[in-house]
Amino acid sequence: MTENEMVAKINDLISSGFEIEPAKLVPQSLLKEDLGLDSLDAVDMLVYLEENFDIKVAGERLLQIKTMADVYSLVKEVLPSDQ
Repeated sequence: MTENEMVAKINDLISSGFEIEPAKLVPQSLLKEDLGLDSLDAVDMLVYLEENFDIKVAGERLLQIKTMADVYSLVKEVLPSDQ
């Protein structure tokens, strides 16, 4: 999976899961301020990502996620290189 494919898949998951316009899902978008996601939404987002990418993310990493760029970096970091 290329980085562009990964970003597109993440954006699709978040757009459909939280009813957010795809145009708002850009790297600099702040999860809370720009997208209106609260801490429970962040946990749900993590579950979506883990299920759809077959990855496992430590819960404390969630505290470091502030922007969509952080989400992309996190998935890229834990995604096996063969995917």
